[in-house]
Amino acid sequence: MTTRKIQQIIDSVPASDGAGVRLRRSLGAADHGSLPMRADPFLMLDEFSSENPDDYVAGFPSHPHRGFETVTYLLDGHMLHEDHLGNRGDLKSGGVQWMTAGRGIIHSEMPQQENGRMRGFQLWINLPAKEKMRPAGYRDIQPSEIPAVALAGGGRAKVVAGTLNGTAGPIQGGSTDPIYWDIELPSNGFFSQEIKDHKTVYIYPFEGSVEIADRALKTHQGAVLGSGDRVEITAAADGARFLLLAAQPLQEPVVQYGPFVMNTRAEIEQAIRDYQNGVLAV
Repeated sequence: MTTRKIQQIIDSVPASDGAGVRLRRSLGAADHGSLPMRADPFLMLDEFSSENPDDYVAGFPSHPHRGFETVTYLLDGHMLHEDHLGNRGDLKSGGVQWMTAGRGIIHSEMPQQENGRMRGFQLWINLPAKEKMRPAGYRDIQPSEIPAVALAGGGRAKVVAGTLNGTAGPIQGGSTDPIYWDIELPSNGFFSQEIKDHKTVYIYPFEGSVEIADRALKTHQGAVLGSGDRVEITAAADGARFLLLAAQPLQEPVVQYGPFVMNTRAEIEQAIRDYQNGVLAV
């Protein structure tokens, strides 16, 4: 087996979204003012973490999406999702919402707390051209539905998507067959796992730092890994907690305009017209 090495490091940068929510953006941030940094099929990864309500209380008022999936993983806090279909879902500490925007959804994500820590992630995963206009839908995944796996040496992993050491997460398969693992390692802990070479792999430490093939990856830095069929990660002396994301790349053109992600400019223009005419999500 060949161990994957770091192909590219992406520094997360401070950003603001929604009605002024402060966050750090790694995937999806512009590279020196040019094109957004992506790792096919991952379009964006935002980390939000604050105990100051001014950083999050305004939330994400009603806004549209088309053409991709959003995955919101809440480590701490309480958010309420509402959409144009009349759906309403509570996202609480340790829970996940996996939403497929498809042809269109208009929704809001609003904090249900006025103080305390709000911490989590939002990941955008592209959809293939043949699925971009599928009906919208979403799944609220409760913390009790997300299995935890004990790792050798005292580590632990929460399995949101994919299967780790025979333990299956609640999300399985799909066009990109995603893996979404939240892994925690003790001081100098070691994680090793086979991940097929055809998948894109992205590592994001949000507590502590790690080493991958003798190269350091600091807190809030993301890493796109190169080819190989095994991932080996060592935590630093203070331990580490990181996201391991992997999925099948689509190898299709990406044209993005804000909350719309399609394959051509004409499709983006149609999405804008549909939204303006009130038929985006019909």
